[in-house]
Amino acid sequence: MLIGDEIMFEFKSGSATMVQLVIGDITDMTADVIVNAANSTLLGGLGVDGAIHSKGGPKILEECKKIRATTWPDGLPTGYAAITLGGNLKAKYVIHTVGPIWHGGLQGEADLLKQAYRNSLKLAVSYGAKTVAFPSISTGAYGYPLKEASYIALKTIKDFVEKDSSLEKVYLILFSEQIFNIYLAASKQIF
Repeated sequence: MLIGDEIMFEFKSGSATMVQLVIGDITDMTADVIVNAANSTLLGGLGVDGAIHSKGGPKILEECKKIRATTWPDGLPTGYAAITLGGNLKAKYVIHTVGPIWHGGLQGEADLLKQAYRNSLKLAVSYGAKTVAFPSISTGAYGYPLKEASYIALKTIKDFVEKDSSLEKVYLILFSEQIFNIYLAASKQIF
């Protein structure tokens, strides 16, 4: 379905939570929380990470530095999540999570990717969020194959919202129509 300049598709899981696929820019999302596909340093980087730090402004980086100084001095481990305020973004909070680097699927990448989504959802709920927007975690510079990553993302989200109906809407904000179509195909298998 085309809405304005965005292509979107939405569906409900077994719970009241709506899941929506959208082609767009996650930094423009109006949601309680947007999720950052961060690197372990939490100091910004390429892709989504760089865009969130750039558009969100210096307050996000300041809070990330505090997290590094107090909680994760060696960096945020893969699969874990940390939260900051949203700075100049429309979102109230940014959850930073580190997805796995793809090594052929033989080093626990699938479990780590599930953890990144699940821990982000748990943290969002613990902060009272009703809406959460995710990018496609680990499928850019970290090289995770899109087909496999889309299935893991959607299945993990579905499993979570079927057990915890606190969230009203979960968005997957996808960078291109090609990525959207891969997620759409996976959603038809899962939902």
